[in-house]
Amino acid sequence: MAGSGWKWLLLLGRQNTLAKVWRSRRGGPSLCWKRCCHWSRGKSLDPEVRAFLEENTEVTNSGHLTPEIRLRLLTPRCRFWREKPDLWPYGDPFWAIYWPGGQALSRYILDNPRVVKGRSVLDLGSGCGATAIAAVMSGASQVLANDIDPIAGMAMILNCELNHLNPFPIIIKNIINSEAGNWDLIVLGDMFYDEQLADGLHHWLQKCIKIHQTEVLIGDPGRHQFLSHSIHSQLHKVIEYSLPEYTRQENYGLTSSIVWSYQPSNGLES
Repeated sequence: MAGSGWKWLLLLGRQNTLAKVWRSRRGGPSLCWKRCCHWSRGKSLDPEVRAFLEENTEVTNSGHLTPEIRLRLLTPRCRFWREKPDLWPYGDPFWAIYWPGGQALSRYILDNPRVVKGRSVLDLGSGCGATAIAAVMSGASQVLANDIDPIAGMAMILNCELNHLNPFPIIIKNIINSEAGNWDLIVLGDMFYDEQLADGLHHWLQKCIKIHQTEVLIGDPGRHQFLSHSIHSQLHKVIEYSLPEYTRQENYGLTSSIVWSYQPSNGLES
């Protein structure tokens, strides 16, 4: 295990930094599919960044719940796994870890394509883009991936290429607290690691459900911040997956991950 490396830092203190960024980057006006930033395959990637990511990540489809999906990830075989974090030039690579909640969502979508088939899907906090990729593979009519890190967007394009998919639209900004977009389904994994961010997510998701009857699926392995939040009383457990041994080792004791359906009973809170 990389207790002194990236994974340890990302799992513990440095998620607080990411939470602050999500909270500070307020969403703008309502988003529509045609206005989203759409990077075409290979054309908009800075050659230096592409070369750096290809050199310092490993292409893998093992050790997680979705062997059908190949991803560029930061693994123990990568140079930066144990390098000083400050030497990584592009900010904390949260996108380079395939987190357990995203794994569960992706597995569920691949096993149950009817959940996304012919529907518009927003993958919120997409990271490596695995859940968005699963939605495309399962027949979603439109997929939008969202993250606040532009390097994550570039990594998603590389991951689309690995899986022989045309890149889906990717928007790089915080859309939480923006006007509720009209999606059939919103999926989000591993986002409830900070109370204030969780509060913002809770209220924004309620808006989307009330205004557009959007379905919401949440993936989480049972982190304390998620289980103790008030949103938990409005969730219905859909399915629980046992995590592969590699994922267990790299997540410090987490043994399973759950997909939840968010079903608020009373619409918007006052």
